Amino acid sequence: MTGNHKNTSITRRRALAVSGGTVAAGGLAVAGFQSAFADTTDSTDADASASASSTSSECMTLMTSVTEGPYYLDGALVRKDITEGKAGVPLTLRLTVVDATDGCTPVKGAAVEIWHCDAWGYYSGYTTANPGGSAPAESEEGDSANDQTYLRGYQIANANGVVKFETIFPGWYTPRTCHIHVKVHTGGEKEDGTYEGGIVNYTGQLFFEDDIAEEIFTLEPYSKHTGSYTVLADDMVYDGGGASSGLLTLKAVHKKDPSKGYKGSLTLGIDPDAESTGAGSGGGGTPPSDAPTGTPPSDAPSDSASPSASASS
Repeated sequence: MTGNHKNTSITRRRALAVSGGTVAAGGLAVAGFQSAFADTTDSTDADASASASSTSSECMTLMTSVTEGPYYLDGALVRKDITEGKAGVPLTLRLTVVDATDGCTPVKGAAVEIWHCDAWGYYSGYTTANPGGSAPAESEEGDSANDQTYLRGYQIANANGVVKFETIFPGWYTPRTCHIHVKVHTGGEKEDGTYEGGIVNYTGQLFFEDDIAEEIFTLEPYSKHTGSYTVLADDMVYDGGGASSGLLTLKAVHKKDPSKGYKGSLTLGIDPDAESTGAGSGGGGTPPSDAPTGTPPSDAPSDSASPSASASS
């Protein structure tokens, strides 16, 4: 894989031919960061931002779907806060979903699903999978998180295409770099606390700059997981394309104290008519054979707020 991505103007037909209809607005990374962290309660400003993006001839960089990895579980809950008490550096994640085939207009109602490992490299549902290196057992974290649902969730995009998650900075596991998995769904609806039906338009992964990740990993509780960390250049999935390959724009809450947390953002340009199988490039390891499947348990924690309300907050 190479990191040579060119900003080349494409037609809808060309986009479908090159990437199966799944595209992203790598050129919108800056605009996406500004609009994502704007006050989304001001619809006039948000609409103006969306209009400016639509007419700026951006939205040209293709983002090819990558593997969903071995740690996916169906039935994640619709909620803004996915931490369930898991310890780690706070991360507020805002993603803006736009239709790259229609002038980068916001995709209202798109369901964005994310999942990632905890500070020691463990995924919910797969807590016996060895993260590599030397790490305490997941059970030693001493939190009250549900082992089948923590650090997984959906949010429904508001009128500006924006979703917001409250989570923690992910840890790492061998042989991968630090990352968050993401899927964008359309055409379904919220049902029984999760999202049902529709199609998956995009399957991808979100990445973090090495210097930021490595600084985070010196802090507690991350520092209890030791070993050889995989940098971006050596990762089997990240191809060096920056924002167009899922590299997040990050802003420290407190510049001199990384433990206070980060805000991360990215704009995802999709084709709402395209379908992603989740079988894109890259790997990610092999989960244990006794990994659970199906929907979350009935006592799994969820947010009390409606998804549309929390997405705009």
